[in-house]
Amino acid sequence: MEYPIIKNMFSEGGESMRELCKVLVVDDELLVRQGIKHLINWEQSGFQIVGEAGNGKEAMTLIRELKPHVVLTDIVMPMMDGEELTRLIKHNWPEIEIIVLSSFSEFDYVRSTFQSGVSDYILKPHLDTDMLLQVLRKTAEKIPSLESAVGDRHYHITVNQVLEKLLSRYETDVDPALIQDWFPKPYFYLLGMEPADDGAVVKTDNSLSDSLKALLPEMNLVQVTGHSVQGRPEMSLYLVNVSEEDRDQLPAKLKMLCPAFHGNSDHIPWMLGIPFQSLSQAGEAYGNHFLKLLQYRFFLPRATPLTLNDLPDPAPSVTPFALQTFMEHIRRLDLAEAFQELGEHIHLQKSSYTADVYEFKSFIGNIVFNVIHLLVSMNYDMKPLDEAKYAYFKAIDEARHVSEVELVLQTFQAQVEEQIRFSGSASTPNPSMKLLLDFIDQHYMEPITLTGMARHFHFNPSYLSSFFTAHHHEGFKEHLNRVRINEAADLLRYSETPISEIGSRVGYGDHSYFCKVFKKSMGLSPTQYRRHHQA
Repeated sequence: MEYPIIKNMFSEGGESMRELCKVLVVDDELLVRQGIKHLINWEQSGFQIVGEAGNGKEAMTLIRELKPHVVLTDIVMPMMDGEELTRLIKHNWPEIEIIVLSSFSEFDYVRSTFQSGVSDYILKPHLDTDMLLQVLRKTAEKIPSLESAVGDRHYHITVNQVLEKLLSRYETDVDPALIQDWFPKPYFYLLGMEPADDGAVVKTDNSLSDSLKALLPEMNLVQVTGHSVQGRPEMSLYLVNVSEEDRDQLPAKLKMLCPAFHGNSDHIPWMLGIPFQSLSQAGEAYGNHFLKLLQYRFFLPRATPLTLNDLPDPAPSVTPFALQTFMEHIRRLDLAEAFQELGEHIHLQKSSYTADVYEFKSFIGNIVFNVIHLLVSMNYDMKPLDEAKYAYFKAIDEARHVSEVELVLQTFQAQVEEQIRFSGSASTPNPSMKLLLDFIDQHYMEPITLTGMARHFHFNPSYLSSFFTAHHHEGFKEHLNRVRINEAADLLRYSETPISEIGSRVGYGDHSYFCKVFKKSMGLSPTQYRRHHQA
């Protein structure tokens, strides 16, 4: 059966198309937007969600592009709230109707929006299917061109509408006979295709369809156009419907196509999920398997053809990164050692490949922030880096592969080194100062005193105290306490050493004094700190 990629909004039918009431949903909470999208059968009721926005500023951009009939908006949002959005909509597009979503505590805001021309409002605690439909229909009746369309029951549900619901793990009441008509084969796959490294998909959708169908003539292929892949909006997502025989052949056939679709790049653009037998399992196959595969892809070599069967055995769990040691290297301007240790940690993450990508990116972003903050506190001129930090955060957040994060860190390290080299606000560490710091690192767990260290290095104690402060931006006692507390924090986070023993392990003979110093430095008692970080 010929089954082209489906891109039409409505199924074919003998009845004439009527314009749906176009609705734009505006709310800063993703879960609220998702809930509204799947609260009713929009098209069957004569409505269509044409877009969604997280704040008023985004909404204004979409309104210019999509020209909705109705805007369903929250009141309290960042950047531009619903009150200002309402005023701007009515000033620029007075024909657009506005429905306000609010909580009980926001009613004063709602009252002010009515003065700007709001059509109706819904209290969020009362939001349900019947209430939403009632308010939407009442509002749509005010739009002359939609009088005969809203409430019409003859709109046809489409493949993509069903798939969008299922992939979001919402139930659908579509007729099983219709499902069977759409997908007569017994097995399904979810297939993802990424753009090439330059951002362009190497082959067109039709070329993809033709190539796959030439290898597997009985296969049905549907591009899922109504769903953005989580974390990868640029990825094209397909639902593949195959026979039992083709189910076993599809992974191998895809590998045959890889050279034609990614050219000379080492980037394999395919991701193939697990096979499943019922369309109702699409949400589970997507959330529990396909998205995990997408996470793994971030760390694995780009030449890995990704199916679950192609995954290498992950390395053992990675030891938490020694951040305190890293920052101490930075404090001493031993950047090469610091970033080498960070690079080794990232290499271990790649070998393990099961780490959460969001947490990994947040960790790298924190590294960038902490390095800049530390160097500023050391009186280096870090203004160019401070201004560039948001560009670094954005590059890290948008990285599609760990290699891109590594390139960002290489650039960051080079800029840090250059800024230190040309900054006149701080000097190169004194060789004698480095000897003192190394001595403290090696002996912090012993009862070190300023007098004892002065004797060891043949300094006058008073001179040593002045020398230490002048060359290290903090005094001897402050530095020793910071080293000890950082080591204690690592023991609390990453070991099961009893708290009663940790003070003596890092150089404090009096447990109560250790607890007092720790809380003053970290803001939490040792017990609270361990509970917080091991939760």
